[in-house]
Amino acid sequence: MLHELLLALLGYTGDLIIDQREEQESIGVFLSPGAPISEECTFKLAPDISFIQPSERDVIERLITLGFYYRELDRFATKSRNLSWIRTANESPLSRTSEVVKGKKENQSVYRRAIANGLVEVLSVYRSAVLQIEQKLLSDSVPILATVTQGLNKFFVLLPPLYELILEIERDSIGGGRLLNLLHKRCHCGVPELQACIQRLLWHGHQVMYNQLASWMVYGLLNDQYGEFFISRQADGDTEHDSSQQDMLEKFARMSTNDVALADWHLGFHISLDMLPEYVPMSVAESILFAGKAVRVLRNPSPAFRFQDADYHQHNPRGSQKLQGFVERFSFQKEPSLDTKVGEELLPQFEANKIEAMLQDLKESSEFHKRSFECAVDSVRATAASHLWQLVVVRADLNGHLKALKDYFLLAKGDFFQSFLEESRQLMRLPPRQSTAGADLMVPFQLAAIKTISDEDKYFPRVSLRMPSFGISVKSSRVDLPKAKASSEGDSSVLSDASEMSLDGWDGIALEYSVDWPLQLFFTQDVLSKYRRIFQYLLRLKRTQMELEKSWASVMHQEHTDFAQHRNNRLNYSISHQRRQRFRPMWRVREHMAFLIRNLQFYIQVDVIESQWNVLQAHVQDSRDFTELVGFHQEYLSALISQSFLDIGSVSRILDGIMKLCLQFCWNIENRESSANTVELEHITEEFNKKSNSLYTILRSSRLAGSQRAPFLRRFLLRLNYNSFFEATARDVLNIVRPRPTLPVLN
Repeated sequence: MLHELLLALLGYTGDLIIDQREEQESIGVFLSPGAPISEECTFKLAPDISFIQPSERDVIERLITLGFYYRELDRFATKSRNLSWIRTANESPLSRTSEVVKGKKENQSVYRRAIANGLVEVLSVYRSAVLQIEQKLLSDSVPILATVTQGLNKFFVLLPPLYELILEIERDSIGGGRLLNLLHKRCHCGVPELQACIQRLLWHGHQVMYNQLASWMVYGLLNDQYGEFFISRQADGDTEHDSSQQDMLEKFARMSTNDVALADWHLGFHISLDMLPEYVPMSVAESILFAGKAVRVLRNPSPAFRFQDADYHQHNPRGSQKLQGFVERFSFQKEPSLDTKVGEELLPQFEANKIEAMLQDLKESSEFHKRSFECAVDSVRATAASHLWQLVVVRADLNGHLKALKDYFLLAKGDFFQSFLEESRQLMRLPPRQSTAGADLMVPFQLAAIKTISDEDKYFPRVSLRMPSFGISVKSSRVDLPKAKASSEGDSSVLSDASEMSLDGWDGIALEYSVDWPLQLFFTQDVLSKYRRIFQYLLRLKRTQMELEKSWASVMHQEHTDFAQHRNNRLNYSISHQRRQRFRPMWRVREHMAFLIRNLQFYIQVDVIESQWNVLQAHVQDSRDFTELVGFHQEYLSALISQSFLDIGSVSRILDGIMKLCLQFCWNIENRESSANTVELEHITEEFNKKSNSLYTILRSSRLAGSQRAPFLRRFLLRLNYNSFFEATARDVLNIVRPRPTLPVLN
């Protein structure tokens, strides 16, 4: 009886101790490993045994539960450690894909396999204890049941909780980070033996996580066959909705190398919150995500970049020495020689070995230390960020491209855009033609480039002019253009009525800038769209300022011509003199317009753009971290937009209205003959006064002038109101009480 009890303790039932599940299902002596885990103990003492005392029956019933727990744990370990799904070398890729899908359907998990390895260690200790009990029973002259009870008593605190653990894992199909979370919670218990056991299982789970971390952060490879790592591909979450993984592979095959690299960087990978262990902070997970993506970039440079880099070092040894001096100036460690492979040079092997050694130290630790883990991840992230900084800033000449974007998108090359607007002035007097607007603009654009851009400017060929497609009529395009811009940029400031925002058709002129790898990681489409938005605003402002100057010059030239022709004719001279006197108030209005536009231009170009540019340059010089640079550049663009009032709906609408009124004023004042034109000029004057006073009132409010969002706004207001003219005019306008309209009396 004792030998059959020992066999039952190892999961083998017989005549004395039976398994009710086997009898009910009639599936034979042994359960298959694939059978589900029983939710209650099915090992029972045979009911027809009469020679056992009730007290002994209770002891045996209690002991054989250990055998049941052992068998279920062993079946779980055998099932989880089943390696029959491993692919052979002769299988085709299609069959391999089907095996992966089949494995997912069967809930395969490398984390569960690791936990099963830990369970095997615990079960081996249990088997050794049973073997020792058997040897002790054989050596005793009178074997007693108490020997078995005494030898296995400690396992009553281990096997039942482990059984509950695997039951929950099996029932809820838990794997990956969720399994680590479950084990981490179970570690917090008051039983030292059970705590040590669960910690050992958690250690096995962490071995898999560290292997995946090493693959990701050392080689940039996502080694996650069953979607259990907390870093996953963006498309993995939609695999249930996709027809197959083969479609995704074909999609990537059709993309170019640069497109795949950009898709990987911006959209390829994300943090799976379901698989992120609760004891790993989100900031640490983001550092891991960035480090892996950076290593992918460094280990897989663009083929065009490889060629350019090799050609540069071959034909420009001085430039190579200059590059090395620049690197040493920024306290970089010496890299391998330049004749090594570009990918190895971007991430030296000794750095990869250092990262791998840090992860290996964490892997060999018997316990998970959160602080050590976070410090190691921060160190890896800093290493990847510094080498990515070297790639983007030093090799790819980031500062040169930033300067080019400032020159062309922020109008720092004022002579070029002055020449362009002068060459295209007559063209822009007419509505843009739907089919040829872009081609029409290319002529003055190229003429301005010939006059002002030198051949040594290597960045200008990257700049191109683009005219967006128009609607059926120019009028509708003027209304629809700002709305389209609002939908693409998500700016609430453009959501206004059509009459307020019906801008000139040429205001849709935009610049494009060609960016090569790896600068596409820095100058994203969102960043370039912000540059385009600022450019369109500044170009409208400069065009308005130029039209105000040209209108004055044109009319003065006409006045001098008339004076020279009619000075001997007293009648004609008198008529000309009266006309000049009649239009004298209009010249004061033009001067007010030019004064406001000039000061606004000076404020944006000097107080905003130049000051923020100096701040950005200081950050570029001091920073050695790619992510920091991205953040600084985003702050730079946000400051340009906010301090130029492009994100304040009321102010941007007023400024657009003022520029529109200025252009209408210039075009009408050059045609001064008709009385209807005079009435329209008076209406424009009235509207301009209202809008300029409203602008001053809003800008001088404590919410804007007293805040830090526009630190130089007070200077702008001081220049505008240097003689208190704006303040007095705004006060007069605000104090005007409009008469209420009288309603007709209905009989």
